Amino acid sequence: MSRDASIELAFADGDYTFRLPWGKLAELQEKCDAGPYVVLRRLYDNTWRIEDISQVIRLGLIGGGTKPADALALVRRYVEERPPLENVMLAQAILSAGLMGAPEEKVGEDEGEAEAVATKASE
Repeated sequence: MSRDASIELAFADGDYTFRLPWGKLAELQEKCDAGPYVVLRRLYDNTWRIEDISQVIRLGLIGGGTKPADALALVRRYVEERPPLENVMLAQAILSAGLMGAPEEKVGEDEGEAEAVATKASE
């Protein structure tokens, strides 16, 4: 498994894969007029703007493989038509994974390497 910073989370009507690769982070920066880490800080210190929440989720869906039109429809229905606080934690998780990697990913090891290390350790 490559370290691609994708994360699967419950959202809207099911479980979705979210991913913010370099290009989506650059787009987020443009849409929110702030660097990705500034957006993350705002999400955590409650100085966020509503587009911080909606754009992180929309771009994360697209980066995770959702068609752009479908991502927009999901965000309109399940983010923009709901109270903002319902989705702040989701946006935090998506952007954190995009910047730092998903928590379950092993840094510097793919699955084959991790299994080989575990096998050698047990011998």
